Amino acid sequence: MNVAVVGATGAVGETIVQVLRERKVPVERLGLFASRARDGVQETSTEALEPFDTVFFAGSDETSSQFAPPILERGGVVIDNSSTYRMRSDVPLVVPEINAQAIQPQHRLFPVGNCTAIILCVALAPVRDAAGLRSVNVATYQAVSGAGRAPLEEFDAGKGPFVGNVVPQIGEFDESGYSGEETKVRDETRKILDLPVLPLYATTVRVPVRTAHSEAVFFETERDTTVEELSRAFEGAPGVVFHPTGIVTPRDVEGTDEVHVARLRSAGDDKRHFQMWVVGDQLRKGAATNAVQILELLIARGVRPSTRLGRPSTSRFAKGETLRSG
Repeated sequence: MNVAVVGATGAVGETIVQVLRERKVPVERLGLFASRARDGVQETSTEALEPFDTVFFAGSDETSSQFAPPILERGGVVIDNSSTYRMRSDVPLVVPEINAQAIQPQHRLFPVGNCTAIILCVALAPVRDAAGLRSVNVATYQAVSGAGRAPLEEFDAGKGPFVGNVVPQIGEFDESGYSGEETKVRDETRKILDLPVLPLYATTVRVPVRTAHSEAVFFETERDTTVEELSRAFEGAPGVVFHPTGIVTPRDVEGTDEVHVARLRSAGDDKRHFQMWVVGDQLRKGAATNAVQILELLIARGVRPSTRLGRPSTSRFAKGETLRSG
């Protein structure tokens, strides 16, 4: 399999390359691309991407919009970390620990969810499965890496708006006062968990932390349950490290791929309202590792992307029609 990474010089792109090597994904040829050429990295173009049957995107929405359609037209696979295609109704939003079954044989386009939503969903899925979910409120404490490579380098140099500061805005505000990030967390969590009308309210905040997001989660279950039952659900959940006692901090989980759940507790004697503290590395499980896990799923299922032109089921994609075939 020939694999390319577009946006390879960014924080997420570099981490995708690192995770591919760590997990020993069977890549025959690895191509690195960015907006301009430099040592070992090619300038992104449709022609330069033609030899690659699977392409990771780790750049802007504009880059994905421009270069993903030709790859899909010729039957290749796109795994896209931008927000461009996440909410399209004809593509799955896959977190392998939760909804691997959403992948169908005709799928070739795989958006990677918002990093905050991925971490939240890995923690909420065991609750959904054990006792149902009626509502969720979450306050996030998001790492500087989520803002991109340049803000992270600025932060590491002791400069910029996030040093010694807390900024309660990520993205533009809409007419109702919610930021773009808060809307993404709501909509994408609903899609990943397959709970399309779940009441979910988020306040997303950038904090002076390098790469791990934290979330204070307040949730209501559909039926009565207990801390003990939920604890058992977390202990058996894939991708979750449950801490029955003590705390976990962003620094503790930097560079790891699991989502950590701690401080699980009930709201007094109430049997349906609970709180928990959730932490996960934004660059890894929130982005790069989740993307690589999707490729691993495709390999395990025998998906064989093509670099040849002429797949009529996907040739309509560039015109904005659906990617699905019959």
